[in-house]
Amino acid sequence: MSGKALNIGDQFPNFQAQTNEGNIDFYEWMTDKWAILFSHPADFTPVCTTELSRVAQLIPEFNKRGVKPIALSCDTAESHKGWIEDIKSYAKLPSFDYPIIADNKRELALKLNMLDKDELSAEGIPLTCRAVFVVDDKKKLRLSILYPATTGRNFDEILRVIDSLQLTQTKSVATPADWKQGGQCMVLPTVKAEDVPKLFPQGVQTIEVPSGKSYLRITAQPKD
Repeated sequence: MSGKALNIGDQFPNFQAQTNEGNIDFYEWMTDKWAILFSHPADFTPVCTTELSRVAQLIPEFNKRGVKPIALSCDTAESHKGWIEDIKSYAKLPSFDYPIIADNKRELALKLNMLDKDELSAEGIPLTCRAVFVVDDKKKLRLSILYPATTGRNFDEILRVIDSLQLTQTKSVATPADWKQGGQCMVLPTVKAEDVPKLFPQGVQTIEVPSGKSYLRITAQPKD
């Protein structure tokens, strides 16, 4: 029986788990930071090795955003330690600086609804899909993406979304299609016209459309 699906804005459940770095309580490990939890079908597999390598390379980028990465794979902590040596060798990494949860019994994968019923192990057991959960400093789920086991994730895109989440939670803007850090933003429809000058002293451009409605309002990315 699978766990309950998590929705954006839900309180992310706390859990205790064994990792290659020892036992953790997820909330205590997060402290007051954001977190990204991403799952993997198994150790010593090709796509997973490329993904964990990429995250290890991006640690400075996650640190800049106050985000702590943690992986999950359905093997033991001892297996993870051996796999990490392969990951470091593959990516020419001097160190590996984030934990991998040991979920060899698939208890956490089941609790977080991560199993992929169409991808089975040699024993016929469902593998975990490539789930991505971004959890904010209030322990709320802010992003959920599920990739099939056969498709590797784009972590540049995940960083882009984190940038958008952190910007839009404090500013009255949304980010348009293909937005990147520093790009133009959209003024939220809830912002009244009389409040625009105060909120956006850098100016706002309203795009004319056939409907005559003034909802397409563009502004420079707000500064901190």
